Amino acid sequence: MAADAVATAEIRGALAGLRRATGLPVAFGGAVGPGAAQIRISELSGTATAALRSLVVTSGTGLGGRAVALGRACAVPDYAGSRRISHEYDAPVAAEGLRSVLAVPLVVRHRVRGVLYGALRTAQPLGDRALGGAVAAAREVERALAVRDEARGLLAALRPAVPEPGPGPGREHVREAHAALRALAPRIADPQLRAELLAACALLTAPAPQGRPALAPRELDVLTWVATGATNAAVADRLGLRPETVKGYLRAAMRKLGAHTRGEAVTAARRAGVLP
Repeated sequence: MAADAVATAEIRGALAGLRRATGLPVAFGGAVGPGAAQIRISELSGTATAALRSLVVTSGTGLGGRAVALGRACAVPDYAGSRRISHEYDAPVAAEGLRSVLAVPLVVRHRVRGVLYGALRTAQPLGDRALGGAVAAAREVERALAVRDEARGLLAALRPAVPEPGPGPGREHVREAHAALRALAPRIADPQLRAELLAACALLTAPAPQGRPALAPRELDVLTWVATGATNAAVADRLGLRPETVKGYLRAAMRKLGAHTRGEAVTAARRAGVLP
């Protein structure tokens, strides 16, 4: 099974946070392969052995497989004695000394991408802190995966060809894509992917003339969305800013561009090659 490398990386980064949020001493997880048929446990945190590493869990079996099949968090207070799950994986679970276990599926756009587990070495019901913390950790991973998917999709759509400058629907599509890419970039934790997004943005603009205005990144983000016709309120919502902050960035950009209106600022930015 070829695991989702992106999901695996996000799961790896989430385990320490899951342990802090839940108070559980052990956390582990893995990505789901094509068709959501199997999970390969690849990431371990707080474990004492390697018994769980590379364990392949089939959908519908064990605790993690049950969570995948149901599409929701599942927990058992005593793994070995639970009648709610099947017991194909009792040996590695026992080898690690785990008793109380929870599993939360990672669901992005109706597709299960992986599973996060948390566990205790004592048999006891898991409380609201553990369950709530595990679900919150899973939601963070899901958001990160959704942002990555959106970014990759935009890049893939732009790679075949970049339309030549000129009026028409094609040019408007490029401008909307440019705005979407710039809005996504600050939300990307992976520096390589973020740099790739910003490089794609640069490909959509005209060659830089002499004396290009030095707009700050957020000033350019705001102006990019203004150029699509978005109101200040809509720009604020898209970029996660306050409307007053958007106004401040817009005023600064207009000052640097020597513009007196929003329309003049957009026109000047396009002439300067900072907007497509």
